Amino acid sequence: MNVKDALCATLDTSSMVLSKYLEDLSDADLMKRPGEGCNHVAWQLGHLINSEKQLLESLSPGSSVELPSGFAEKHSKETVADDNPANFCTKQEYLDLFDKVHEATKAAIANVSEEDLDKPAPEHFRSMFPSAGHVYVLIATHSMMHAGQLVPLRRALGKPVVI
Repeated sequence: MNVKDALCATLDTSSMVLSKYLEDLSDADLMKRPGEGCNHVAWQLGHLINSEKQLLESLSPGSSVELPSGFAEKHSKETVADDNPANFCTKQEYLDLFDKVHEATKAAIANVSEEDLDKPAPEHFRSMFPSAGHVYVLIATHSMMHAGQLVPLRRALGKPVVI
């Protein structure tokens, strides 16, 4: 396995964990907050999708997919308190968008050289993620960072342990 294979495998693993936590949740469940002060799952999913798109675009302009009109705005920091289900997507819509964005990420990884992975990250990321490779690792693991927030929600909803 080379570094690009490892990045794609990590992205797939993060996606699999998140998908397992989501598979038996309803659209209404996505509007629930895992705990006080937490964002509801629908907002988090939109944040993950939009973040991946933005991170990928910062590394490889023009390589990501277009999101629906207004998607980024509906999942911005300004909307974290919005609890109106009409302003968010269905679970299936989020999953479909995840697939499209992940495919674009995998295509970009396939086309990046190992030398390019060592290049400096975009300036605003360098303090935490110094190289392009570090940003690709962030992309691959970001879903996993949020997946843990679904466990308390699953417990509160009486859902079974899936992983």
